[in-house]
Amino acid sequence: MLKKKIRKTIIIAEAGVNHNGNIKIAKKLVDVAAESGADIVKFQSFSADRLATKLAGKAKYQKKKNNPKETQYEMLKKLELNFTNHKKLIFYCKKKKIEFLSSPFDIESIKMLKLLKIKRFKIPSGEITNLPYLYEVGKNKKPIILSTGMATLEEVRKAISVIIKAGTPKNFITVLQCNTAYPTPPHDINLNAMLTIKKKLKVKIGLSDHSLGIEVPLAAVALGAKIIEKHFTTNKKLSKFRDHAISADFNELKLIVKGIRKIENQLGKLSKDITRPEKKFLKMLRRAPYSKKNLKKGTKISVKNIEFLRNTNSSNFLNLKGIIGKKIKKDLKKNMIINKDNLI
Repeated sequence: MLKKKIRKTIIIAEAGVNHNGNIKIAKKLVDVAAESGADIVKFQSFSADRLATKLAGKAKYQKKKNNPKETQYEMLKKLELNFTNHKKLIFYCKKKKIEFLSSPFDIESIKMLKLLKIKRFKIPSGEITNLPYLYEVGKNKKPIILSTGMATLEEVRKAISVIIKAGTPKNFITVLQCNTAYPTPPHDINLNAMLTIKKKLKVKIGLSDHSLGIEVPLAAVALGAKIIEKHFTTNKKLSKFRDHAISADFNELKLIVKGIRKIENQLGKLSKDITRPEKKFLKMLRRAPYSKKNLKKGTKISVKNIEFLRNTNSSNFLNLKGIIGKKIKKDLKKNMIINKDNLI
């Protein structure tokens, strides 16, 4: 009998903008993701001009990590990947045998990624209420991964309905539980929200993890996540700029991938069966009915004159219901097995 193939969890190594705007670092991120065993390496596609005003402020953690006087626009401008660099990264990913993915942050970036023939789309949390954007993604009729940071269940429901209306089948959509706080405090991770999303919205589920460490993605897979996304870097000390210090490094990413693959194997299937290694223990550990004392021919079996003991000599076990009230066919001495051969 052929062993059933285990369906793999899709593991996305989230490079984001940890390339610092440098194509060489971006390629190194691809190397790390591929060597870790991840299925996909993900970047971000945006134009600072279409994402933020020139006066938009930065988040508090971004100010701490870099020049506090720098605007969000100035920061983003340094992190853009142009069309040529996208093509270079896609070619490099093919060489490294890992799927390229990028989150578009505007409609023009969606169109660029369509032109580049990416396999699927990833919608970042901030765009979940951007209805024209959602419709544009949905028009492509490709698999969609939808992050849900900062969103209510009703907002997620509405986003899904827009995507479906645009032409993408519901079974193409995977919804990721996500908390946008980076790093996410342990008490805010809320993995059980995945189960609510699955139950209420009838979609595949996963996790976009912004927590520190490796435990949360493993727990998510045990709960049924089909996609795991985890930020990573080549070096936590690479730069004071952006997210390096709180991203997974190469060793952590490898441990996450290895742990997920183990858990997939351990989850098994929905049926409850006796495994092949267990079968050899049946005769040794299962109990069988034995005479508690000497029994004469014609004696009726009752709970008073039998006891169940471990039995290494026979697989011909009878349960209590199958023997109570039946008669002994011939005299039995104490501690003799009771089976269908000595019952009337």
